Amino acid sequence: MKLVFMGTPDFAVPSLRKLITSQHEVAAVVTGPDKPAGRGRKMRPTPVKKTAMEFNLPVLTPAKFLDEKFISALKEFQADLFVVVAFRILPKQVFTIPLYGTINLHSSLLPKYRGAAPINWVIINGEKETGVTTFFLEEKVDTGEWILQEKVSIGENETAGELHDRLSEIGAEVLLETVNLIDQGNAPRIKQEGEVSKAPKLNKELCRINWSKEAVTVFNQIRGLSPYPGAYSLLKKKVVKIFRAEVESGTSAQSVEPGKVISVEKEKILVGTGNGILAITELQPENRRRMTTAEYLRGSAVSPGDRFV
Repeated sequence: MKLVFMGTPDFAVPSLRKLITSQHEVAAVVTGPDKPAGRGRKMRPTPVKKTAMEFNLPVLTPAKFLDEKFISALKEFQADLFVVVAFRILPKQVFTIPLYGTINLHSSLLPKYRGAAPINWVIINGEKETGVTTFFLEEKVDTGEWILQEKVSIGENETAGELHDRLSEIGAEVLLETVNLIDQGNAPRIKQEGEVSKAPKLNKELCRINWSKEAVTVFNQIRGLSPYPGAYSLLKKKVVKIFRAEVESGTSAQSVEPGKVISVEKEKILVGTGNGILAITELQPENRRRMTTAEYLRGSAVSPGDRFV
């Protein structure tokens, strides 16, 4: 099949590579515009664009999807199918161009966790299982008939970043299988049924830790926001991002003051919560690099009685 691939971030790169090296033809790639990054604010291409350039593929970076020149350029490729992975919302005038329509790879088991941040929210909510879904695009976001799903167990201590990387590789395999089924005329079209839940964009308010919540809730928040954008708290009026923590076993019934440092050990800082104690094991102090708690404690004084707020 002749394909046009649409995507922007790192998550989409394994899918693009998988399709490029398959029997199908990726005729072009649509991605976001270059953006300034780093200290020098130099313009950098998206991860998807970098991959497309590696294979000398035509790249389109439209500012507006309804621009006549963009739509005309898309039609000229005469693609059989558009493939979308982690991209912007497409208007109907675009996703209905190909003969076989447009498919999307979504990193959840639809209809659960529709929205922009499913990987983060499944961990924040303490889910034990998630997966990937391929589906045909329709006007309402993430509502189209699904084609394939693959379930994935979530590790007890797995972070959003680790799950992101696993799902990007698993999703690439499922996506190629989906394209193969469409090419063979054997792709199922299954109506989404069951519990619907949302996975909205993350915001700064969500990232601040409320230590009055249960230890396991704070633990899930930390790993669900690690490594980006990162859960944070204030210690001595300075921002501290927390990337890894552990729930101290056998402490759920212990009466402690939320946010108060209970003790400081060689490799962890024990902090009280609304129910139980959390051990901080990896963090990033304000204006410094990410580090283990052991590294942090070698250069910073933290004492029992100090407070995270």
